[in-house]
Amino acid sequence: MIAIEPKRTALLAMDFQTEIVARLGQTAAAAVERAAALIAAARRAGVEVIHVVVGFRPGYPEVSPRNVAFSTIAGTGRFVTGVSGAEIAPPMRPADGEVVVVKHRVSAFAGTDLEMILRAKGIDTLILTGLATSGVVLSTVRAAADSDHRLFVVKDACADADDEVHRVLTEKLFPRQAAVLAAAELAPALGG
Repeated sequence: MIAIEPKRTALLAMDFQTEIVARLGQTAAAAVERAAALIAAARRAGVEVIHVVVGFRPGYPEVSPRNVAFSTIAGTGRFVTGVSGAEIAPPMRPADGEVVVVKHRVSAFAGTDLEMILRAKGIDTLILTGLATSGVVLSTVRAAADSDHRLFVVKDACADADDEVHRVLTEKLFPRQAAVLAAAELAPALGG
């Protein structure tokens, strides 16, 4: 049985933005559905829900031409804060008062105030959901583990464009730093 202390726990819903969901298509659909159900259960249980999105200012001042991943986005208009495609997908939208962390890199921690928010709220346990497993989830697992957070990765509330990469990460790599489980295994700990 998994024990979760609601006041010391946050569920991170990472990169569930309409453009990313659309790009991953059916691969993302099931993950979005499970993550939305977990968010609802977390809210009922008194677990903090924190939304993490990738976003840039107009002109992409945060993007270095040396950054291979993001330099291809610069100048496209994609993921500019407030434009279509950058918003959080409808089933995942934040409730009033929920924190939205805007990141400019892959990890939810790199250059953001996420760690400060977690410390201020006394949170040391994280439940991770997100798109994509090989992107934000992987980078956030590594950073959170290095910061000594207790981690749960909800493998079926994450998705990746490459099913084999998702499988290897959730079955071989993540278990070294996190408890990896299905949404149905976590639900009882959230009162679901």
